[in-house]
Amino acid sequence: MAPPRTPREPSIERSTEYEEFMAKLTAYHEERGTTDVFNPQPRIGNRHADLYKLYKAVTERGGYDNVTAERLWKVVGQELKLVIGPQSGHAQLTYMTKTAYYKNLAAYEISTFHKKEPPPRNILEDVSAGGGGLLNRTTENYVKPGRDSTSFADGQQSSGSEDEASKTPKDAKTEQEDPGSGAGRVTRGLRQAPPQRVLFQPDVSSSRQTRHSTTSSAHSPQPAATTYNSVYAPRESSVSLFTNYEPKPPTVLTLRPVITPSNNPGLFQEQQRRQKEAAAAKSGKTAQNYKGMMLPGTGFEGPNIYVRTLLALRSGIPEEQNYALHHLVKISHERGDKYKFEAFPGLAEGLIEKALEVSSVFYDVKWEISFKDDGSMHPTHTLDGIRGTKDILRRLQDLMRIEPSDEMETAESSQRMNNINEAGLVLRNMVTLEDNAEYLSRLFPVRDFICIVLNLPPRSSVVELQHYALDIAEHLTKYFALEADDPFYLSLLAQLKGDDRGKILTALRAISRLSMNLEENNHLRGVPLSTIQLIFQWTLIDDEELVNACLDFLYQYTAVADNVEAMLEGLNVDALINQCVRLLLYGAKETEAKSMTKAPLKGPPATEIPQIPRDLLEQLLQYDEPERSAHWLRASFEEDPHSDITQIALWQAYQARFAEFITPQRMLLPAADFIKNVSTTFAGANAQVLNGPVQKFIIKGIRPRRAPMDPQGRLYTRCLWTLDNNRTCGAFLPDAPRLWTHILSHHLRVPFLPNSSSQFSLTPPHTLSRPYTCRWSTCHLSPPLPSSASAATTQDPFKIGQHIKTHLPSTTTSTTTSDPAIPTWIPNQTPSSRAGLHPNKRPDKHFPSAPPNANGDIPGEFRTQIWLNTATDERGDAAGVPLTAVLVLRNIARNLPRPRSRAGDALVSGGNSAWLGGAGIGAGRGGPGAGGAGMGDAMDEDGLLDATTDADPNYMIRLFGPVRERLWYVMAHNRPLAGYLADLNAVIAEGGG
Repeated sequence: MAPPRTPREPSIERSTEYEEFMAKLTAYHEERGTTDVFNPQPRIGNRHADLYKLYKAVTERGGYDNVTAERLWKVVGQELKLVIGPQSGHAQLTYMTKTAYYKNLAAYEISTFHKKEPPPRNILEDVSAGGGGLLNRTTENYVKPGRDSTSFADGQQSSGSEDEASKTPKDAKTEQEDPGSGAGRVTRGLRQAPPQRVLFQPDVSSSRQTRHSTTSSAHSPQPAATTYNSVYAPRESSVSLFTNYEPKPPTVLTLRPVITPSNNPGLFQEQQRRQKEAAAAKSGKTAQNYKGMMLPGTGFEGPNIYVRTLLALRSGIPEEQNYALHHLVKISHERGDKYKFEAFPGLAEGLIEKALEVSSVFYDVKWEISFKDDGSMHPTHTLDGIRGTKDILRRLQDLMRIEPSDEMETAESSQRMNNINEAGLVLRNMVTLEDNAEYLSRLFPVRDFICIVLNLPPRSSVVELQHYALDIAEHLTKYFALEADDPFYLSLLAQLKGDDRGKILTALRAISRLSMNLEENNHLRGVPLSTIQLIFQWTLIDDEELVNACLDFLYQYTAVADNVEAMLEGLNVDALINQCVRLLLYGAKETEAKSMTKAPLKGPPATEIPQIPRDLLEQLLQYDEPERSAHWLRASFEEDPHSDITQIALWQAYQARFAEFITPQRMLLPAADFIKNVSTTFAGANAQVLNGPVQKFIIKGIRPRRAPMDPQGRLYTRCLWTLDNNRTCGAFLPDAPRLWTHILSHHLRVPFLPNSSSQFSLTPPHTLSRPYTCRWSTCHLSPPLPSSASAATTQDPFKIGQHIKTHLPSTTTSTTTSDPAIPTWIPNQTPSSRAGLHPNKRPDKHFPSAPPNANGDIPGEFRTQIWLNTATDERGDAAGVPLTAVLVLRNIARNLPRPRSRAGDALVSGGNSAWLGGAGIGAGRGGPGAGGAGMGDAMDEDGLLDATTDADPNYMIRLFGPVRERLWYVMAHNRPLAGYLADLNAVIAEGGG
């Protein structure tokens, strides 16, 4: 019977790191446009290359150029098990490995590892992997390899091409070419054909000369001459045929371009001129001669598109303005990074004036901007361009509104509204550039424009323009320091009471950025508490963008102590704090990290070769030699570089194990072949001779196992039950459940249920009831002698069965059932699991988390840490919703009012041991430093202010007391927020929380 074939190990280990790397690599090739070349699993011989491991191996050695220069591709291939097999095929496998990296990873390495721009595709992926120098390769210095590089039939380069590419001219000169080779280095490395032996051949052809003999070309290959006797016909070498072959020169075609008006307009203009002159001559008219004159519109190119659009916009002519706004939208979108207001004076003012025309659609007004500084009052329709119009909101209320018409909108009004929206769009596009935003912030008419647009009647036709105005405000508010009654500030706050999500988001961001680029602080005064309540309620919505904007606003708002006091008086701050604590783990990803607390220990070596159990022996007998001896060696021995065993002892053990199964068809291996098979089975084992008075032949590098191992790599479990003769049982069982059954049935003699051989009777008859004693050799409760009275004894078979499980190794196979009579394996290695014995007999001793395995090795102990990490930026710092939430909590904690004593002049510091400005805290507890009996009465037993007194309430305890445990939990399980939460807890502690 043929032995079962061992499954081949997978070529690619699909780990999490591999999947993430391949996703990044695939996205890189899609962006580079080389998906047709990219192969995620290139085949190298009989295996698929793991691009993740190949990339790591090459970059660890310095990259593609360094590996090529040092000729390490073969080393890399052997390390990744890609260059394997016979030595004759290593050259081709090495080049295939290099080609796989070159096509799939070379450009990615230059971009990611070296942080440089890779060469274009036509000189990288589209050419063969010859030589190095990728980092310095450009279109100018790169020369494609010519015909002097030897290639295989499938297009791959031979192993010698890599060496030739890196040789110096001196090395090339000193290398001797093969004699008789006219191709020089072309045929180096190829086997030359032997010289052809030309036999004598009589001339039997006719002496008559044919016409073909005179026209034959000496340079063109001709078929061999036909002879009457093909035996003596010399065969021409295939090498000479390919060497002397020259293709037929191509025929050059003469092409004439077709003349059209597009490629030769001058010719057609001249033809038209002649036709006009001929027509005029026939009619008797003489054509006017303009030769030497400069006609209008010729000879001067005029202003460029930027100046022309500016002039067209300021002209006031509707057609010119249509042209200007159409091109300004395109320019501001495509060239917004270089199109600045400072370079074109009057452009910003012209766009604002055009956008202000929207008021004329809804009100009987036409705004004018005045830049006079004479101190006089401006009319209602005039805006102050120097200081801004402070009463713009009152003026809008006083304007006469134009009632909308029920008729269909005309084309003229539609075009007018379209031009207004385009003017707002151009302003919005250009303000995204920082220079333009700073320029516009100095123009007060832009504030009036935003106020007017945001306070227009609620019509669908102005929604687009209002969004543009809010986008402009978002980029400008960082340059503004506004008062609570500023119309611009009030207009932004009014947007928070609407139902348009886009307007609310942009308005929140605009308000949060007030005075961000200025030295003044953003106090956000005058915000109604109803608006704060709305913002708090929006944080409960599952909308990350909206929650982020609300928390940014609250971060700015709570940075002012007066605002926090206002919140305490009119809002439920407890709910806000609870919501912010909940948001600390917004989007958290649970990861598990293991750290070793105790290193594993190697068990002592076995003194004798283990006996093979019967079931394992039956498996070994299914194999033929030499597989049978190899499996027996793996089952009975393990590698150990410091151990050895004599060859004669190993041979005798092999004979003793399989001698009884010898048949004429299945013989044992000869001694020499068996010793060779040992080195084949164990890579670290080798036969040695120890010289001395008596030579000793040993096998170095293996030692006997303490327990045999099956072909699947699972160790057997040894029974350590102490027999009456003080010797251990020593039987080997495949797993812990079977060992448990073995102990209960063979050693403890627990009876089975009637008509059952697998289910034990937990309530045996009174006649069979007897005490059960644990005699496991390593049991801490077992006596030194079986007759001792202090043995681990019980009359309950269930309890002794549960106690026996504590001595057996854990297993992943478990069968649970509701029937207690069926053996159930539930491993439990804690001290409380030894409840089968009397509680007073449990030893006060440390039990390892994992007992020694069957081979005597003690596994290491590990500590598992659960991390709930949230979003981070590119530097690894906290970011997003959790960061803003912890900053809001920190602001609230810092600005909470501190509790005062009855006297009202001394603050309590919960983190310090003294009253600020008063006596020691011991006075309240009857200690020295008389602070007064009333002061002491206001303190509880922990030294904190008693909220039941008439002193100020301790907001720190009331607000942060219920969430302190959650804050500590997040700090212990969230690395990015740990530092921020430590600061928050310190502030809470200092405030008495």
